Amino acid sequence: MAFISVADELIKKGSTIIENKFITKYLPVLEPDALKTYLFALYVCQNGLNSYTAQDFAAKLSLSEDEIVNCFEYLEELELVSILSRSPLEIRILNADNLSGTPKKLKPEKYSAFASAVQSVITGRMISTNEFMEYYYLLDEYSFEQNALLMIISYCVNLKGNDIRYQYIKKVAKSFAEEGITTAKKVEEKLSSYTSSAPALSKIFTAVGIVRKPDPDDNALYEKWTNELGFSDEAIICAAKHFKAKSSEKIDDALKELYKNRKFDVKEIEDYSKAKNSLYACASEIAKSLGVYMQNASPYVENYVCKWRDCGFECDTLKIIADYCFMQGKNSFEGMNDFISSLYEEGIITEQSVSERLTSIAADDKTIKQILKTCGMTRKIIDPDRQYLKRWKSWDFSDEMLLKAAETAQGKSNPLAYMNAVLSSWKTQGITAPEGISQPTAANGGESKKAIIERHYYDLRAEALRRAEKVQTKAMKDEVYGNARKKLNTLSIQLAFAEVSDEKLAKKISDEIALLEKQADERLTAMGISKDDLLPHYKCEKCKDTGYDSYGRQCECLQRFIKTNKL
Repeated sequence: MAFISVADELIKKGSTIIENKFITKYLPVLEPDALKTYLFALYVCQNGLNSYTAQDFAAKLSLSEDEIVNCFEYLEELELVSILSRSPLEIRILNADNLSGTPKKLKPEKYSAFASAVQSVITGRMISTNEFMEYYYLLDEYSFEQNALLMIISYCVNLKGNDIRYQYIKKVAKSFAEEGITTAKKVEEKLSSYTSSAPALSKIFTAVGIVRKPDPDDNALYEKWTNELGFSDEAIICAAKHFKAKSSEKIDDALKELYKNRKFDVKEIEDYSKAKNSLYACASEIAKSLGVYMQNASPYVENYVCKWRDCGFECDTLKIIADYCFMQGKNSFEGMNDFISSLYEEGIITEQSVSERLTSIAADDKTIKQILKTCGMTRKIIDPDRQYLKRWKSWDFSDEMLLKAAETAQGKSNPLAYMNAVLSSWKTQGITAPEGISQPTAANGGESKKAIIERHYYDLRAEALRRAEKVQTKAMKDEVYGNARKKLNTLSIQLAFAEVSDEKLAKKISDEIALLEKQADERLTAMGISKDDLLPHYKCEKCKDTGYDSYGRQCECLQRFIKTNKL
């Protein structure tokens, strides 16, 4: 961004380089350096000299950079400019027509005794004319008694040292004025209250490792902690230590959280912190097992670990589940959450019941692996395989009978669907042992009507899914599209967290997702692939190759199939 920019409404005027309002209202009262700075700033803007730096600006006016900053701060006080940034320095010139009130012409000679007193307090440096003008402005604008402001300046110097910046003194003085504390008596009372709370604050700071002295902002927070929120000094120190708060602002955040959860005394705070720390430690262990990097653990704790613990899952149990999910390729908190939800619905919560279930799943997977090998397949186990096995076991078939059915499915285009038809036929015929297999089966013409229909529609769906997966695999092999999709998956998770905690961040992520989606679509087009090609194209779109409509009625395609095949 340019060193100095100008407000839109001033650009649109296009009438004069210097506003008449400025000439009549400000020119008579501005001190020379400030006037020179303002006029040259207008010159830089009006002539498009965007390459000017703060150093160039200062050199051109034969002023130091600190003097330039002081001038801009003075102009900002009069609302002629706005300081957008101090490092690097960025200034915006404002519209004089928008000002309220009238700048007061200060008479320095009126405050000569006060100026001498201020210089005797701030002995580490010579006070500039601009700084004196700031103090005169405070006296005049806020009706400070001179002794009152001197007391504030002395307090600030004692607190921060002789190298104190006058901006800090202004801040403290204004905070006093906002409370109506402008007389010497009231300032003395206020500073006395600071003095009374200073030992307690110093004790707190020392206990938690804050090395600086407490200032008025700290005192205001301390009054809030003790009077408004009701925490004792010991509770404040305990909270700061357990929350690892190394600043008064962080201590304030910790106490607000504790207040919200109604935890006030030391024991309550310790118990709350231990429970919270254990959740974060648990999240960290789960992330390691899943192979997930957590930049910020809070969203994972709040959205997953807390909910799992509320459901009754212990951290050791969650670690076992995380190890299993990693081995199954469900290596994300979201994937693990889906599996935990299924366990919870079945009432499987304790470590023993979870271990038993995982052992059962491992045994089933071993059986499925044998079935796939017998069928002549070498692929990985997928969830539909487990669904098939669950159904076959509900039909009371032994592993021996399942392997016999697998033998009949060798060489078939969809072995598991063929197996399902064979086993359905055996179930109908009451065949439960190998010696009964000599009777007609699906392999030799005895397939039942239900099995034929089921296999037919399974084949149709499988083919539609196979075509879509083939296109998806081709698209993902493209580096540009593949990277975009991976980034979109990551952003989708981040968006879910952001929508809960940070509306602005959620908007930013949504915009980034929209842009990536557009880029991914453009890349697909370049590869000759449409988004529609990534989806399954069923032979019958009415029933999605299931044979039944959304009301459970036979679809027209099923009726035709039954008629054609005389079923």
